[in-house]
Amino acid sequence: MQALWLENNQLTYQNNLPKPKPLHGEALVRVRIAGICATDLELLKGYYTYKGILGHEFVGEIVEAADAPERIGERVVGEINTACGKCDICLRGQPTHCEQRTVLGIVNRNGAFAEYLCLPLKNLITVPPSIPDEAAVFTEPLAAALEIQEQVTIRPSTHVLIVGAGRLGQLIAQTLVLTGCDLEVVARYDKQRQLLATCQIKWIDEKTIQKRTFDIVIEATGSIEGFTLARHAVRPRGTIILKSTFKGELPINLSALVVDEITLVGSRCGPFMPALRLLENKLIAPTLLIDERFPFDKALQAFERAVQSGTLKVLLFF
Repeated sequence: MQALWLENNQLTYQNNLPKPKPLHGEALVRVRIAGICATDLELLKGYYTYKGILGHEFVGEIVEAADAPERIGERVVGEINTACGKCDICLRGQPTHCEQRTVLGIVNRNGAFAEYLCLPLKNLITVPPSIPDEAAVFTEPLAAALEIQEQVTIRPSTHVLIVGAGRLGQLIAQTLVLTGCDLEVVARYDKQRQLLATCQIKWIDEKTIQKRTFDIVIEATGSIEGFTLARHAVRPRGTIILKSTFKGELPINLSALVVDEITLVGSRCGPFMPALRLLENKLIAPTLLIDERFPFDKALQAFERAVQSGTLKVLLFF
């Protein structure tokens, strides 16, 4: 099969890899479409040591499922964390933190930049027929955006700043504006600002941000500069939500965080079903973020496009 293979921070296109074989409780999924995200780009830089097939945002079709043949033919998206289900963490209801977990295209499990992938049947969620592939492929990052509302309470009176209006920042903004909160988004590029304006979301120039004024600041740039700006903007006893992964160390003045009593919240994977409901009800417009589509045999060119400054979503299709 065709696939994108990452090894020693080098990405190569392969067209003769063996098709994977599903284990007990798993299904074989033929990938229809996949999206390139910031985590994929950071893995290329070496933020986490990974060898294998990249990719975790996808829409596919179940083509083999020995334990559930009735599900063959379903169009699905997939929860990317595969947990053991037996450890203390899993039994506490936190499977995304299972010490034995594999993560699609990230940790010890080949991913979605391939013609086929394998995931447990319980991880595969049927996509409603009214959601097209190009919207459904945003389910995983949209779920990650919704995780913020699982972790902190956001009311209409809450003053929220999102630092970064890239791929994830835009989706976070589209979910938070539904809460009615007092929302502003730092956006550097005209295209980012236009997209926010299309969704009636207020953008702001970082130079005009008043110090220590926001209740919640969401850092979605994956950069030291983004965190520095978030720290500048958050009020005493406010909350900074870290929504990005990136290679390198982050210098933090811990004493200042203690004095200002700042809460730091790490945030990553989130709930798929609420994300699909938002898409089904057309409350989110993710396809506005698509910059370009590439056939899979042009996948390396797609990555060249994805790393260009200002690029939002690049899709691969079979």
